[in-house]
Amino acid sequence: MAYEFKLPDLGEGLTEGEIARWLVAEGDEIAEDQPLVEIATDKTTVEIPSPAAGKVVQILVGEGEVVPVGTLLVVIGGDEAPRAAPQATPVVRRIAKDLGVALESVRGTGPGGRITESDVRTAGPRAADGRRERIRGVRRQIAEHLSRAHREVPAVTYVEECDFSNVDMSLLLPTVLRATVSSLREFPELNARIEGDEIVYLDRYDVGVAVQTDEGLLVPVVRSADTMTIEELRDEVDRLAEGARGGTLTPDQLRGSTFTVTSAGKLSGLIVTPIVNFPEVGILGVHRISPRPVVRDDQVVVRRMGNVSVTFDHRVVDGARAAAFALAVIAQLERE
Repeated sequence: MAYEFKLPDLGEGLTEGEIARWLVAEGDEIAEDQPLVEIATDKTTVEIPSPAAGKVVQILVGEGEVVPVGTLLVVIGGDEAPRAAPQATPVVRRIAKDLGVALESVRGTGPGGRITESDVRTAGPRAADGRRERIRGVRRQIAEHLSRAHREVPAVTYVEECDFSNVDMSLLLPTVLRATVSSLREFPELNARIEGDEIVYLDRYDVGVAVQTDEGLLVPVVRSADTMTIEELRDEVDRLAEGARGGTLTPDQLRGSTFTVTSAGKLSGLIVTPIVNFPEVGILGVHRISPRPVVRDDQVVVRRMGNVSVTFDHRVVDGARAAAFALAVIAQLERE
């Protein structure tokens, strides 16, 4: 008996997933619970085990394709699985023949999966113009996430200098996290989000920390950051960063943040304008920190200076409040 495996509901309101990588090929024998396929969502990449043992008869969705929950992905077991004939009009079939495109290899985007002329022309030969690489995996998720943030969030960025001379640079990020969480208590509109026609003021402080990985930017979440000591914050940030770079984080570790902090470390520029991590309404950035001449008590002295920015959703946060929040964070950092 053949087993038809469909893309399962992955929870958290997710309605689609990308086939990141097949871990088997047609003709392989597979055991029940053996790793079958990696599915990338807008949260993370998860490995799905095989629900049945048998021969992999037919793989119906190729790597890099994004399909809705419930889509038939693979047939396991049985002697043979008939392949459905591609749905296309005679005109589209003629165009495919002229371009040398095999309709069996084309994913139809028309009603009911019908292959359109646009689908065929997209799959056809293209003029050589540099190297082409399909947007997929984490990079696709980043592109979709940031595009949505850009469309929906009227963002403004406020920047101010900060004297980091009193901050232990080996504890920079944990120290910034502690100052941020403390200031969020005073400015609750920055620890909020919009849901429909309501502003939801969150009573938890789960802070996202941007981490650059080989696959792209991930934002693991430090849960209950307001309850941690500086040493606990350091240990948790290190653990999450290691998991992000090693690809071992679970979906739960990458979702549900209420505010985000980002710092590129040695790669930080003098100033950048981070994009709000939607659906949050604010993100704090720490930029290049280096010795600079500044005036103190009418004397020119060298201090360890850097810029701190706050990008915020102007629908929820007024400019004066965002500036006051940034200054509150800076004041705590300068008192270290």
